[in-house]
Amino acid sequence: MDLAPFKLDIDELLDDYAKENCMSFTDFKRVWMAKKFSYIYEGRPKANSGVFMQSLFLHCIGHMTSQSSLLQRLPGLYCLYCLYECQPYKPHYKIYLSLEESNKLKDFVIEAKQNGLSLVPALVKRMLDKGMFLFGFINLLGDNEAKEVDEMNASQNKRVKFACDKLFANTQIGSYTHKDLGVEFELDSIKKLSMDYAKAKESAFAEASQTVDVEDAKHILQNDKLLGDKVEEIVKEWDAQKEEFYQKTGVSPHDELAVVDNDESGEFHDENETDAFDELEQLLLE
Repeated sequence: MDLAPFKLDIDELLDDYAKENCMSFTDFKRVWMAKKFSYIYEGRPKANSGVFMQSLFLHCIGHMTSQSSLLQRLPGLYCLYCLYECQPYKPHYKIYLSLEESNKLKDFVIEAKQNGLSLVPALVKRMLDKGMFLFGFINLLGDNEAKEVDEMNASQNKRVKFACDKLFANTQIGSYTHKDLGVEFELDSIKKLSMDYAKAKESAFAEASQTVDVEDAKHILQNDKLLGDKVEEIVKEWDAQKEEFYQKTGVSPHDELAVVDNDESGEFHDENETDAFDELEQLLLE
């Protein structure tokens, strides 16, 4: 997926706005509409829509959190907002913001306030209120992509493990996920008994037919399936559902599902978690 042309379009839009020597959001929207920039989505890829949107968002975040002047960084925020609002996807893809980027956004808001740009904190607050951000701990703007993917997978696995522990706490679900239904039902015995019963029934009808008319009772011999076969189908369906559960949750058939000793609040806390995200929102309330 070649996203370079899309990023180049964004760069040109921001350059055109910078040439206007203005700082208002109204002027940015005027430049946006003059270039009919919403048409950027006309050439969007048919697959990997999430990757496409996050790439556009990240490119704007890169402008917004760069070492450039406030005047040069400001349109990055404006463009980020407009790209989110104009995206063609329903529901909207949220803007992923790492802990580091959140801190930079907080500094950006402080600087804008100090320079009398009250629209910036108002716009960021609007974005927070509308739930436009998805906060995380992995900096997607970094250079070591492989390491970042590993860290993200490790964090995700940790959260899945925590969710499983909470799900299975104080329930009997663990016994069901490890239950062998064939053993519980004594399937082999049922199949043998049902087969013996079918043979005995056929033998009884054969003997009775020698002395009486059994034509009206032949339907008894025409059952679709033996009881043992029906029970075996149930067992196979149970095993298939268990296997699907193992694949979706990552739980092994031999794993013991135990509840971990978490904090009293019952909430997951990443070891790197801080209150930096809350600081941004608190700043906007001041």
